[in-house]
Amino acid sequence: MTLDFLGTLERTKYCGDLRASDDGTTVVLMGWVNRRRDHGNLIFLDLRDRTGLAQVVLDNEFAPIAHGKGEQSRPEYVVAVVGKVRRRAAGLENPNMATGEVEVLASELLILNEAKTPPFPIAEEGAVNEEVRLKYRYLDLRRPAMQYNFALRSKVARAIRNYLSDEGFLEIETPFMTRSTPEGARDYLVPSRVHGGQFYALPQSPQIFKQILMISGFDKYFQIARCFRDEDLRADRQPEFTQIDLEMTFPRQETVFKVVEGFLTAAFKTAGIDLKTPFVQMTYDNAIAKYGIDKPDMRLPAMVDLSTELTAELRETLKIEQGLPVLGFTIPRVGELSGTARKSLLSEIRASFGDSGLDVLDLARLGTNETFAPLANAIHAQLSTELETFYGKALEAGDLSVVVTPKLGTPAMWNYDVQWIWKKVGALRLQLGQKYADKHGFYTKTGTEADFKFLWVTDFPMYEWDEEAKVWNAAHHPFTSPHEEDIKAGRLTSDKGAVRALAYDVVLNGTELGSGSIRIHRKDVQAEIFRSLGMSDEEAKERFGFFLDALEYGTPPHGGIALGLDRIVMILAGATSLREVIAFPKTAKAIDLMVDAPSDVSEQQLKELSLRIATRS
Repeated sequence: MTLDFLGTLERTKYCGDLRASDDGTTVVLMGWVNRRRDHGNLIFLDLRDRTGLAQVVLDNEFAPIAHGKGEQSRPEYVVAVVGKVRRRAAGLENPNMATGEVEVLASELLILNEAKTPPFPIAEEGAVNEEVRLKYRYLDLRRPAMQYNFALRSKVARAIRNYLSDEGFLEIETPFMTRSTPEGARDYLVPSRVHGGQFYALPQSPQIFKQILMISGFDKYFQIARCFRDEDLRADRQPEFTQIDLEMTFPRQETVFKVVEGFLTAAFKTAGIDLKTPFVQMTYDNAIAKYGIDKPDMRLPAMVDLSTELTAELRETLKIEQGLPVLGFTIPRVGELSGTARKSLLSEIRASFGDSGLDVLDLARLGTNETFAPLANAIHAQLSTELETFYGKALEAGDLSVVVTPKLGTPAMWNYDVQWIWKKVGALRLQLGQKYADKHGFYTKTGTEADFKFLWVTDFPMYEWDEEAKVWNAAHHPFTSPHEEDIKAGRLTSDKGAVRALAYDVVLNGTELGSGSIRIHRKDVQAEIFRSLGMSDEEAKERFGFFLDALEYGTPPHGGIALGLDRIVMILAGATSLREVIAFPKTAKAIDLMVDAPSDVSEQQLKELSLRIATRS
């Protein structure tokens, strides 16, 4: 086959932009052959570019040379078409295509490049092995669903950038090569050739630099920043990711909230979603007590503490531990469960509890017992009230009520973490919500504001206890400011477990989109926080001396937040993995299958970097 050159030909129209109003105009289209249908003297090509599809007609009587090239064309060939737009004959319109009212009668067809048969179909949606998709990512990205995802990502990023710029934020880039700082995960290290044996670290976030920018007087900063974390991967984690990073001076928490709600509203608008602001706010303690998790999924009703329904005598009779909470929740629209299905579900729940000391109260069985029927009715009434508060309807047939009770004999774990019970029941609530979601459509995405339940979680613990190491660690990062009252009360040294941080998360449908805080702006407080984490003054000076020095030069109060752009786009696209919205992602083993990275380097490169490979795992 002799291939054509493009020459001076220029595209005049994108495939997906053709409409009935273009009837009679001459256009030049360029793209890939999506499908080819040969009807003898007539050949139809569906031509594809990133905007969509256009039907091209090759008529042997009208343009025999073009028709001959059409006979040679195959899917994924790169072609250019010169032709006239015309309306399709009555009854032959395609309502499934945006361009389905028209077609292009080609007068010229150029075959610019041929293509091997792809390892998976580009024109058809279907299950394809993910490793194959990642190995041939350049083909995977041609698929319409992926083209949509990245067009959406571009629109979302632009909307956020425009909003923040209009609000007076300056876009400033921070370094990729810096020093290691505590951010909660392992750093990716970059060896220095000039300074043999020393390393830069790729940033887990621009945290210190954005605080330095506030000290520098820039007032409002933002950046759509690339960040790197060497951690175990999940569907919503990648070793390199993008975050919307911002910082501002003299803010209250609500100041940051208003900015974030503003740019999220702009971002969701690009996908046709109108958000209602302000978002709901909830303290960390309330989130744990009502949902058993610090990133609640508000599409499910909250948990209810049913302890007041049980007298001491009833607890003794039902073998429920005195003084510990009895928690219940409802999963709507589960459907009627047969006796066998109910018993199977109870067994499944009990198996998930293991030897934790928790059990499930069988309300159906209690309701048939004359002694306990009033108790079952009272519990159902309380759960029904909670359901009505959230959804405007009381408990109905087909709604599943679950009540979890601590059995007699308190496990040791409850002695040091009473919230453990709430967390365990909260995990069960999510597990059952997901179990019945697909079958009963509870989580079905319809693309309306009601599908997106945002909230702010505030007042996180400043410290978290490491039971294995027997030490207190920073629950967020050590630059987060404690509540002023907790500092004045001396709790930093006397009662770390009671110290609240001026930290906040923005959560959507059970996914944490971002975290932020009001920062420490005084050197004495920052030094005290370092000491409270077991860091000596000498170690703090060695690791953060430049930052502690900077705090002495008129540092204003400041605060900010960082949100995951990848996660936002993933949710808007209805995807289940970040790999669907990151152009060139890594696998769960942190491998880039397309370029085969990471890879070995030469001995000469290692020598230049003063490195030697000692062992291989």
